[in-house]
Amino acid sequence: MKLTIAICTWNRAQLLKRTLDRITRITPPANTWELIVINNNSADETEYVLDFYTSRLPLRRIFESQPGLSNARNAAIRNATGEYIIWTDDDVLVDREWLVAYEQAFRRWPDASVFGGPVKPWFENTPPSWLSTVWREVANAYAIRDFGSEPISLDIENNIIPFGANFAVKISEQRKFFYDPNLGRKMQHGTLGEETAVVRAILNSGYSGWWVPGASVQHWIPREKQTLSYLKSYWRLHGKHLAKDYEGLANVPIFFGRPRWLWRKAVEAEITYYISRLSGDPRRWIKPLMQASVYWGALRK
Repeated sequence: MKLTIAICTWNRAQLLKRTLDRITRITPPANTWELIVINNNSADETEYVLDFYTSRLPLRRIFESQPGLSNARNAAIRNATGEYIIWTDDDVLVDREWLVAYEQAFRRWPDASVFGGPVKPWFENTPPSWLSTVWREVANAYAIRDFGSEPISLDIENNIIPFGANFAVKISEQRKFFYDPNLGRKMQHGTLGEETAVVRAILNSGYSGWWVPGASVQHWIPREKQTLSYLKSYWRLHGKHLAKDYEGLANVPIFFGRPRWLWRKAVEAEITYYISRLSGDPRRWIKPLMQASVYWGALRK
């Protein structure tokens, strides 16, 4: 059994260096493994960073000129030589036993096709107090994921599915389900969810998956994302993604080309948010902020 670690990167040379440095310190698996890094047309020092680690890791570099994370992921799928492809990002720190934990999971559940592990926060600085107060409510917006310390089956109905910074797919199934370039937050007019869409498609096709608590990573959260403006932007993109569910509804009153009920929901949530802000308690205003942003995002779509 050969394993492939895949990292897609774009103009994050310094973060990538930290990620690769951490991978040099992992416990080596019993099986052969490779690391492929897909340079998605970076204009910074990414290639110099890869030069430095070529002799320190079983590293292969791939250049993908077509912008977009999905395009980079698809390039990785085409070039992977392992029986499993383990996805992580260029802004994470993997735990020492991360790769071994996945290897053990592949052996334990050979019929499973999807696996995922914890994604924990790695803050650039001490987060603002309001963010710490509502962290449980907003963690998903930072791609943070943790379903506990025991292995459990992945489950779409209960939203027990991994996030893109830390998951693995059996290559035979991965090559049946490529990533959609029309999804992804970096694409113009894009939405969230290219990895989630693929994981859901695999599980919906009858394949199974497992949560691997020992395969843990920390995900970088820069200072500029520890803001209300970032959360509003994230939830608006989420609203654009959900807007697909509203398309094609018949006999719905329309106002300025959008469902009238959606306008009402957006305005009501926005008003509730501003009134709740007067309390000074983020636990009271974070939910209406989220709801308003989602509704406004759906309206923009």
